[in-house]
Amino acid sequence: MKYLIIGLGNIGAEYEHTRHNIGFDVADAFVAKHGGTFKSDRLADMAECKWKGRIFVVIKPTTYMNLSGKAVKYWMDKEKIPRENIFVIVDELALPLDVVRVRPGGSDAGHNGLKSIQELLGTNQYPRLRFGIGNDYPKGKQVEFVLGKWLPAEWTVIVPKLEKCVEIIESFATIGIERTMNKYN
Repeated sequence: MKYLIIGLGNIGAEYEHTRHNIGFDVADAFVAKHGGTFKSDRLADMAECKWKGRIFVVIKPTTYMNLSGKAVKYWMDKEKIPRENIFVIVDELALPLDVVRVRPGGSDAGHNGLKSIQELLGTNQYPRLRFGIGNDYPKGKQVEFVLGKWLPAEWTVIVPKLEKCVEIIESFATIGIERTMNKYN
């Protein structure tokens, strides 16, 4: 069984550990737990991990968020991974900081990374993990908030939530999307 785990984010030091790059942080946490190492490859930084008889191809697209679909489609095709075995980790403005949601598909909700994936796959039906980043920002400051660094006080919520997301990925690969949703949503 082979899975493609996609952490969405933007490349570059200025985006490291920002709210919008939480997908990269989750991918890093998963790969670190499972003893993998990222290397630069086509359209993404890629790591391969094995766990419980499963192979995980973990990517962090280097295409920038708006073109994430190019990397997802390329790696799905290259590794021959079916759509139901991909898992996209994405930041979610509409969810509070302490919430994660697992979904088998759905709207891009205005998220450019999801929009790009949907366009290239020709469907919005692919599993995803939405990582709540909250929406505690002044009117007109959404971009600054999303691209902003986590506040020191937020890290007390973020660190255990990253560990939970690693568990969710493992659960997705062992018991499937429906049972994972029942367990973690």
